Amino acid sequence: MAFDLSKIVRPKIYNLEPYRCARDDFKEGILLDANENAHGPTLRDVGPESQLHRYPDPHQIEFKTRMANLRNAGSIYKDQNIPPLTAENICLGVGSDESIDALIRALCVPGQDKILILTPTYGMYSICADINDVEVVKCPLVVEDNSFQIDTLKVIETLQNDPFIKLVYITSPGNPTGAYIESERLEAVLCNWQNGFVVVDEAYIDFCSKGGSAAPLVNKFPNIAVLQTLSKSFGLAGVRLGVTFTSKPFSRVLNAMKAPYNISGLTSELALKALEPENVAIMQSKVKEIVNERQRVLDALTSLENIEDQQVGGLDANFILVRIKGGDNDLAKKLYYKLATESGVVTRFRGTEYGCAGSLRITIGTPKENDILIREFKKTLSDLTR
Repeated sequence: MAFDLSKIVRPKIYNLEPYRCARDDFKEGILLDANENAHGPTLRDVGPESQLHRYPDPHQIEFKTRMANLRNAGSIYKDQNIPPLTAENICLGVGSDESIDALIRALCVPGQDKILILTPTYGMYSICADINDVEVVKCPLVVEDNSFQIDTLKVIETLQNDPFIKLVYITSPGNPTGAYIESERLEAVLCNWQNGFVVVDEAYIDFCSKGGSAAPLVNKFPNIAVLQTLSKSFGLAGVRLGVTFTSKPFSRVLNAMKAPYNISGLTSELALKALEPENVAIMQSKVKEIVNERQRVLDALTSLENIEDQQVGGLDANFILVRIKGGDNDLAKKLYYKLATESGVVTRFRGTEYGCAGSLRITIGTPKENDILIREFKKTLSDLTR
């Protein structure tokens, strides 16, 4: 069956006319059209020149264009002659979480349709599904070899056998696994299933040790959406800006759904600055430092007597996953708790996730923070295993 967007998107949403707001028409002049407070912000030392009393740009074309150019420049698919990304391929959200929810609302009929998640994975997929009364189907990643890759044949079989699944969420690099999903596996799923969308969540894509973003594939396959964020590699978690890349027709649907002014003026200003060439270079430099520190921390922790020396998951994110030998959850919990309460070093216990028994997820900090982590981890583990 050929992919038909009009048959995949819920009819009322497919035919939705976007709300037309005041800033769609005019942005300059004596603006008396949007019921704003022309006297300016009621904040001491903040005047009308700040423009905080005005509604922000509802379209963010300049930022979208810069983001598209960034991913075009780093494309691993240049030899495939795929049309380049443009601003028309992009919809913005308040963090990736808004985008995750929007995709479910666009494609899934409450009480009828389903999403597929590949465990272990990011918890917000299931939460958003529950909020929208959408069933969650689970298909495990390959954990026996610690690769945490998708079981391609199993995923395709599950999707083809259940016509009510409308979305499959693939986290690449994975959370908590840190594993980049091989592009060949993604394309195999895209080629063999046209009943919904493959969503690739790439929050950590800039930390990959190999491969690259799937974003350019949105102009090759009509049934893929790629989620990114400024929270991780750009260090802008506080501005809450998520980016969805998808086909131009589906992007129009998502942009029609969104709130008119969902991206604040302050967020827009900072996001534009982040994509200036000199700031992209700073981002890339910091990513390189984090990648180097990632290997140093991993080597130090996996050399300890009670930590498995086999790589768990991948080295494609700004964190690592380390496992107590034998998958000892009791010891892992104690280690996590004592590190936080006695050493002031806060990690994340992930031992209840599928294939992650006895595991802690550890974000790579600054070199100084990592020194303290290594010291306190070694000391605390030694005290607990005497």
